[in-house]
Amino acid sequence: MAILERLGVNLPLIQAPMAGTSTPLMAAEVSNAGALGSIAVGATDAAGARAMIAEVRERTQRPFNVNLFVHPTPVADAEREAEWIEWLRPRFAEFGAEPPVALQSPYTSFADDAEMLALLVEVAPPVVSFHFGLPSAEAIAALRERGIVLLATATNVEEARVIEAAGIDGIVAQGIEAGGHRGMFDPAAPDTQLGTMALTRLLVRDTGLPVIAAGGIMDGAGIAAALDLGAEAAQLGTAFVGCPESAADEGYRAALMGAGAWHTTLTPLVSGRPARALANRFTGLSAEVGDRRPPDYPIAYHAGKALNAAARARGEYGFGAQWAGQGAPLARAMPAAELVATLMAELAVAQSR
Repeated sequence: MAILERLGVNLPLIQAPMAGTSTPLMAAEVSNAGALGSIAVGATDAAGARAMIAEVRERTQRPFNVNLFVHPTPVADAEREAEWIEWLRPRFAEFGAEPPVALQSPYTSFADDAEMLALLVEVAPPVVSFHFGLPSAEAIAALRERGIVLLATATNVEEARVIEAAGIDGIVAQGIEAGGHRGMFDPAAPDTQLGTMALTRLLVRDTGLPVIAAGGIMDGAGIAAALDLGAEAAQLGTAFVGCPESAADEGYRAALMGAGAWHTTLTPLVSGRPARALANRFTGLSAEVGDRRPPDYPIAYHAGKALNAAARARGEYGFGAQWAGQGAPLARAMPAAELVATLMAELAVAQSR
């Protein structure tokens, strides 16, 4: 398949970049196993990204993917943010903590981060992928000049057409089943909520780019189904959360293997953008939020992270960002390289039927 040759991998599998969960060790183990490992640097700065990329390169000579968040610059709204803090105050009090006095954006969009662009141009990772949108044409050109393969997430056909027109090499078709943040370019726009299979087929038909299916795929049978619909690879995230190489904490791992896995839900409460998570105490606040709107992404994350830290300090893990897709009940806990081998064995069986 053309995209696999461009990516430099043997297997039609990408380990999804999951900020805060995927690690350089995980990415290297997946890449060494013949798939494409990924790290997410959207929640760090250029110095942090440099260290992560260097660690991956120390662990593997194989290609890997570096993922970036390209969200719109958040608009501060002091009144809205103060109201959000006050609404969360009783939850902080439950754990003997005070909420932040004011909220700040915890990280910078790649669209506004000249240092991150300069770093990527300098170190030239094999693959770079974008979530939430695209950077400027100048940034794309600078990365392409370094021979970097570029991928971007689309949740609908319109976004895919923008990606194709921008000269990106492949589209990650993110279905509504996917764990973590929806990759919508405009979170205020209506969400068509297309499922992975429908979206994959539409993008295969309506664009000329290779399509990578993402969302709810957890085993080889799911990968086979995506390939049958014309995808050239599948991207799996939740499947790798339980691996020992992931940075998921004990509460996240336990929740993934528990009853909450059967009840994932989309919520903007944690970060300010819709994201699919395991049902937990934080997602449960949706019944109480009323007509309140969380602050812009990622400003709302400041409050969410602080509340999780306060709860964890008292042994409560139910306020974590426990992102997971609808296939969560199919999760397995095994080393990343073993999981890659298992997925490929299951794929072979599925394709032989």
